[in-house]
Amino acid sequence: MKIELQQESVVKLLTPALAVYSFEENPASTGTASRLPAEVQKILGELKSGGEITGKAYECTLIHHPAGMAAHKLLLVGAGKREKFKPFQLGRLAGTAVRYLRARGVHQMAWFIQEEDGAEEIQSVVDGAILADYDADRYRTEREAERRIDLFTLVCDKPAAPEAWTAAIEEGQKIAEATNFTRNLVNEPANQMTPTLLARRAREMATSAGLAYQELGPEEIRSLKMGAFWAVAQGSEEPPRMLILRYMPPDASESPVIGLIGKGITFDSGGISIKPSQDMHEMKTDMAGGATMLGVMQAIAQLKPRVRVIAVVPATENMPSGKAYRPGDVITSMSGKTIEVLNTDAEGRLVLADALAYAKRLGCNVLIDVATLTGAVMVALGNITTGVFGRDQEWVNRVLASGAETGEKMWQMPVDDDYRELYKSSIADLANTGGRYGGAITAAMFVGEFAGDTPWVHLDIAGTRWSNEEKPYLAKGPTGVPVRTLVHLLLHVAQLK
Repeated sequence: MKIELQQESVVKLLTPALAVYSFEENPASTGTASRLPAEVQKILGELKSGGEITGKAYECTLIHHPAGMAAHKLLLVGAGKREKFKPFQLGRLAGTAVRYLRARGVHQMAWFIQEEDGAEEIQSVVDGAILADYDADRYRTEREAERRIDLFTLVCDKPAAPEAWTAAIEEGQKIAEATNFTRNLVNEPANQMTPTLLARRAREMATSAGLAYQELGPEEIRSLKMGAFWAVAQGSEEPPRMLILRYMPPDASESPVIGLIGKGITFDSGGISIKPSQDMHEMKTDMAGGATMLGVMQAIAQLKPRVRVIAVVPATENMPSGKAYRPGDVITSMSGKTIEVLNTDAEGRLVLADALAYAKRLGCNVLIDVATLTGAVMVALGNITTGVFGRDQEWVNRVLASGAETGEKMWQMPVDDDYRELYKSSIADLANTGGRYGGAITAAMFVGEFAGDTPWVHLDIAGTRWSNEEKPYLAKGPTGVPVRTLVHLLLHVAQLK
């Protein structure tokens, strides 16, 4: 999608389709619909009186050849209640317009913006438009390519700050494209996204973006005594990989060095504790945490925040075989802690245990991990909200604040020492599961054991990494959550100190 900024009046703009929005209080003349000519507002008023327009969120009303305007079509998008409206919702409205218009054969469209809009609003519109133009259809012989928006123009009759707006457009485009990079990785089937192939995609991205890249194979993993990671990996014929990407700008402060650790299980059968066959195909997405961190690294390599970041992605499959680890095994992690395996399907916390320990060895003094860790978090929060855990409240607050700014819903879950009793082992230091109750909490706290005293935040995206339903502004499939939250966090580390 090509993004342009154009100065023109709403009346004179010649475009196949112009999109504006309005609120429930008066859907005919609020929001950017207030800039429409009187003839069009009169028509919208009549539609409102007849109950055809309500202004409810994502409601779309298309008018052909609007009176007094050069645009061929006018699309009015409902924005809901004004008092509840936040800047990030502009992206959802723009995304709604993109998906609505392209389904009707439109390839070029314009979105009207107001001179009072700031960089945050402009970035949100661009971000939402690009995310909306994505479909998880790579393997279809009849793809949606013919229904894409080729040109998206932001139009204002009096741009208040063209240079700042141009910068905001570029930032929004880079973040959205990085999010779509993550979505593409998550959408790949397991036969096309083995640990080796994930490593190849990571290496290609790092080379293109100018990031330092390192890759550990089976011999290095064993020599570093990553017993927890290796235990999971040993059951698969596919060799594991530990991916390390570094963004270390010379003008950044020595501290913090933020470690981004992403679970990279490219397929999770459950191992010997095999999963039910129903919905097992969805386990191709068990590497969404690792894909998230690769997307974040792509974005910051282009946006260049003054902060040091190292991403660590342990990539492997969890498979049953004669070589697979078993329930009842005791393994020794890189940190030296011993772990009794009660369930081989609780593998994500094992690979993260060694990845966190390794990130600390690399010099990271803040740890943020993202993982499709538990089904229990979906029981608690559904597929709408990401569970956030951590022992350092300052960094938890920073993540939550960034989530609120980007519109990626998050909720803090408890981390309390009383839960530690649930994953104690009678024969080792820890057990790899704490049982059914409080499962998302005990899984997160197990991971946190390997952070030690280092500030640590854990995001469980098991429910939010994928959407099984089409939304007005987003296709069914991988969501890219929480790439935008973490990019926002890293861009604002200095301001949040």
